[in-house]
Amino acid sequence: MNRHRRNGTIRTFCERRQGGVLWLWTACLLTMIGSGHAQADFKFGEPINLGPAIDTPATEAGARISVDGLSLCFFRQGPGYPLLEGWIATRATQHDPWGAPVSLGPWGDPASVYKPIKVMPSLTTADGLELYFHEEGRAGGYGGIDLWMLKRTAIDADWDSCVNLGSVVNSSADEMCPAISSDGLELYFSGGIRTGKKYVRPGGYGQSDLWVTKRVTRNDPWGPPMNLGSVVNSAYQDERPYLSADDLVLLFDSQRPGGYGLCDIHMTRRATRLDTWGEPINLGPLVNSALVEEFVCVSADGSSLYWDCAAVGAYNDIWQASISPIVDFNADGSVDLVDLVMLIDNWGTDKTLCDIGPMPWGDGKVDIEDLKVFTAEWEKANPPAQP
Repeated sequence: MNRHRRNGTIRTFCERRQGGVLWLWTACLLTMIGSGHAQADFKFGEPINLGPAIDTPATEAGARISVDGLSLCFFRQGPGYPLLEGWIATRATQHDPWGAPVSLGPWGDPASVYKPIKVMPSLTTADGLELYFHEEGRAGGYGGIDLWMLKRTAIDADWDSCVNLGSVVNSSADEMCPAISSDGLELYFSGGIRTGKKYVRPGGYGQSDLWVTKRVTRNDPWGPPMNLGSVVNSAYQDERPYLSADDLVLLFDSQRPGGYGLCDIHMTRRATRLDTWGEPINLGPLVNSALVEEFVCVSADGSSLYWDCAAVGAYNDIWQASISPIVDFNADGSVDLVDLVMLIDNWGTDKTLCDIGPMPWGDGKVDIEDLKVFTAEWEKANPPAQP
């Protein structure tokens, strides 16, 4: 059976036929508009396996993409690769396929494995001078799995020695999967992933919760971690956070009920850095399946989603789906002046429906950024007549 197919018995693509028309279930943030339709403000393309250049009979997981979209790092382990190894693939432009990946070596010396990493949102700060990771068993830890960091003096310099984040952040439980904000002042992480009470950070709502620790400046110590609360967390596994490059979307995987499979990708967002995180939504059946979806990330420009997927007991593959804004605001099947009037009528507001730029999920305000996106999509939908 072809393991690079997600239809049939391996993967059921999210399709629904009504009256002979194929409806793709768009994921994310449904907004009721005046006509009574429910319209999503962005949608996903059909998931694509990254193919044999990246995906092998082993597990490929934990993909992270560079800020320019030209480098993809991930981990590989399984048949033919007995040790956990870091790998990196590159491409000439964002429109080219990924080239054959190069091994960064077995995990053991993070400074060596991460040596070629420049700027990767959520993995590094925006200046590329700090990088965060988790590790178990390294000398100087506090028990379980701890959060660590690497620093360097310049983007092309070698990483200094690993630094433990200390007993304020780490505990005898598991602190895992750190996601650093672009300015380096917020650090999100999972308070446990392994089952068993001793592995779960106390003070949460379930088996594993999402937490954040903050600091005032890069020279200040990290403050006591704060649980993201019952709006974001559930009584089930909520884990592996990823922070978008604009710091306004937090993606994670969760085993909470009501989804499509064993573990689904969810997202929560906020209008600005000063706002609280909203109620998470499931990214829907184009991204999620009856299998296990985990380790999500999104490109810095918001145009592509990456994650890994596997059946229980099987090896993971990395998948990709495009993300595009929906500018047909009134859902009448065309992008026209009516949609433009709706955007203008909502100018200066935080109306989610019309907030489509510069990222597909917007930036908390309907303004010139949204008009730029609308204009680009208008031109795609209404190409000039050929002479």
